[in-house]
Amino acid sequence: MSRPVHFEIHASDPERAITFYATVFEWSFERWGTSPYWIVSTGDGPGIDGGLTQREGPEPAKDAPLNACPLTMDVDHLDPAIRNVEQAGGSVVEPRRAIPGVGWVAYCRDTEGNLFGLMENDPSAE
Repeated sequence: MSRPVHFEIHASDPERAITFYATVFEWSFERWGTSPYWIVSTGDGPGIDGGLTQREGPEPAKDAPLNACPLTMDVDHLDPAIRNVEQAGGSVVEPRRAIPGVGWVAYCRDTEGNLFGLMENDPSAE
């Protein structure tokens, strides 16, 4: 069985994206070599680490529907996480909704237009 082992964020303005993800999720970034590529450390415990690179094409449309393969982050509390996203310059694309028996989810865009999810585990969600 194959499992995700790495993710990559493409950014028109890498420094702006680094600030966003460091602010919202407390991730750390380390430049890798001389190319515009940074190693992303997401913390200890379950999960994966990734990379951030200079975008080579156009930014995603800000009003595009949910039609990607978004990375979803586990958060302790969804509502404060949504506020952190908005305060850091991101936006909510799909507001909080229940996944019965699993938890609460919302979809957002970062400062670069990339789609991602936020998930609060809550088996009592309905």
